[in-house]
Amino acid sequence: MSQTALLIIDMQVAMFAYEGMSPYRGDEVLANCKQLLEKAREVHLPVVFVQHTADEEFTKGLSTWEICPEIAPLANEPIVEKASWDSFYQTTLHQTLQDLGVNHLIIMGMQSEFCLDTTCRRAFSMGYQNVLVQDAHSTFDSNFLTGEQIVQHHTQVLGGRFAQLQNTHEVLEQLLSL
Repeated sequence: MSQTALLIIDMQVAMFAYEGMSPYRGDEVLANCKQLLEKAREVHLPVVFVQHTADEEFTKGLSTWEICPEIAPLANEPIVEKASWDSFYQTTLHQTLQDLGVNHLIIMGMQSEFCLDTTCRRAFSMGYQNVLVQDAHSTFDSNFLTGEQIVQHHTQVLGGRFAQLQNTHEVLEQLLSL
């Protein structure tokens, strides 16, 4: 049986709390994630959260470690903690998805060039069919590229190779048909 799940990666308070820095289209990305999350819950689509747990602002228990309150997980929604860029590496993600019967992922979150990219590639290599929500992932400016350039680059690299590209509106239309 084919089952789809919404995978929300590292949408944590820390990502929106850096002094003097904000993710490219951060408010829009968070709003798109919220909209997709609400629709997924409405149609009873499994939702899995990935939460980066490391040091500094991602130390377990700190307020910045928490998932953004606008998209806070419900008690029955799995949260997979990770300590690397790969959401599958030394985590329970694969087993969680297998327990749910999932083989299709709708992927969104932070940061485009790190955890989102690595997780998309790994999911593909593990046999998952992926949709990358191209207007529901983001990152920050680097020393060499703007956040916009990084998002565009990773969307283009992942799209058609490791994930099918869709925008929030397209995914919502598909969820309405469930």
